[in-house]
Amino acid sequence: MIVLRALTVDDWAQWRDLRLASLADAPDAFHSRLSDWIGASEPQWRDRLDTPGRCWAADLDGRPAGMVCGMPPDAIGVSDLLSLWVAPFARGHGVGDALIGAVVDWAGEEGAERLALHVVEGNDVASSLYLRNDFVDHGRVVGVADGMVERRMERVLAVSPAVGH
Repeated sequence: MIVLRALTVDDWAQWRDLRLASLADAPDAFHSRLSDWIGASEPQWRDRLDTPGRCWAADLDGRPAGMVCGMPPDAIGVSDLLSLWVAPFARGHGVGDALIGAVVDWAGEEGAERLALHVVEGNDVASSLYLRNDFVDHGRVVGVADGMVERRMERVLAVSPAVGH
């Protein structure tokens, strides 16, 4: 069974464990590096969770299985999906789909019209997950820091019908 929990700053230790595991497991998938976070203090982890947006942790059958964050919509109605990671033991069990679903639902509640993300080019497993969840590949991202080649993907979110129409 998959259980998702929205995290608060008091969940910093769980976030830390998931984030460090993600950076160790997939060092080329994120802009952060394990060495950037391995010695981070409790206040640094709390600050990371005290940013605008929301982060979730997923458990599969009682074991920590993944994480994701969503950022609030910008001025043109685009929210960002960040830091998605699923533990190796949990891949293929719907954890990634559930985490994406949490961000989709939350972003819609926040008034976003679209949800966007960047995925490292060549990360075919992640790209397939996003395509399966109705994201569309919009091509290479130009000017990404640290030499990573990424692709931008977006998903149109359901728009609530206008009141009175």
